[in-house]
Amino acid sequence: MTAPAADDSAPPLTVEDLEERLSRPTAGVRAVLGRYGGDVLVLGAGGKMGPSLARMTRRALDELGGVHAARRVVAVSRFGDGATRAALEAAGVVTVAADLADPRALAALPDAPSVIYMAGQKFGTSDAPSRTWGINTFLPGLVAERYAGSRLVAFSTGNVYPNTPAPGRGAAEDHALTPLGEYANSCVGRERVLEYVCDRHRTPLAIVRLSYAVDLRYGVVVDVARRVQRGEPVDVRNGWVNFIWQGDATAQALQCLARADVPAFVINVTGPEAVPVTEIARRVARQWRRQPRFVGMTAPDALLSDTTLAQRLFGPPTVPSGRLMDWVAAWLGAGNPTLEKPTKFEVRDGKF
Repeated sequence: MTAPAADDSAPPLTVEDLEERLSRPTAGVRAVLGRYGGDVLVLGAGGKMGPSLARMTRRALDELGGVHAARRVVAVSRFGDGATRAALEAAGVVTVAADLADPRALAALPDAPSVIYMAGQKFGTSDAPSRTWGINTFLPGLVAERYAGSRLVAFSTGNVYPNTPAPGRGAAEDHALTPLGEYANSCVGRERVLEYVCDRHRTPLAIVRLSYAVDLRYGVVVDVARRVQRGEPVDVRNGWVNFIWQGDATAQALQCLARADVPAFVINVTGPEAVPVTEIARRVARQWRRQPRFVGMTAPDALLSDTTLAQRLFGPPTVPSGRLMDWVAAWLGAGNPTLEKPTKFEVRDGKF
């Protein structure tokens, strides 16, 4: 299932246009969602990527029409941001405000044959490691028990891998999981607990190891570009990164519903190239006629993922890395907002 080329190569320059692009379903997404019946449940839908995924699912079902248009997309989150909830409701997504860690709230959630699990915690791990382990390891087991027998796609992270030589292809899905730091190890725990519970119940599971999705308001390219824009030095200790347009990452993750299996199907989702951080900085700087500054000694390894499997199944991303860098430069150059949530891509000791 190869996604079509992007309809429009011009950068989105308004929040409305950006949200439309991020939630634009591909033919592959429509094909996969058309195979199954029933509602689609998105757990942890209030984060950076969840709203786009819920809207893409809703749009795909509406475009399929007929019985599919009557299927519900149910987004579950604590919804501390009321605006996010209102926007989802306006897009036709049903929202449920619930704390997944509350057993009574989890039990009361609607049943669904297709479940996307997105909840997790990264930042703040150093200050509250037990909370990170609880959210990333204990909670997924409860969710897998609650939705035993459903088709489950669970988000993980490329942080489960150790650093590999850079530049290089990166870690493939069968690479040993020996990461640094409590956050990354709790994510290995999440995968193992999900695998255990799903194997026990014969629940089809797909694990999506996502690295650096970029939506113009957030992501590693935004972090680098913001430093260039502010005249700050760019840290190049981690000198190479993978990244992917968030719309492409969302489309690939939804297509993994068709790949969920027992034992679990595992896939890396990110951009196919290891891009030098210096290249990101210089490319955005050229658009602003600036000269970037750098700090730090580039290490010979980095956190990189091999996406050979994803490219074979889904084709290359519809937004190439160069175009995405140009889009970020145009977005920031126009004074558009960011989420002010740094990725901390430069961290090398696993402490977040």
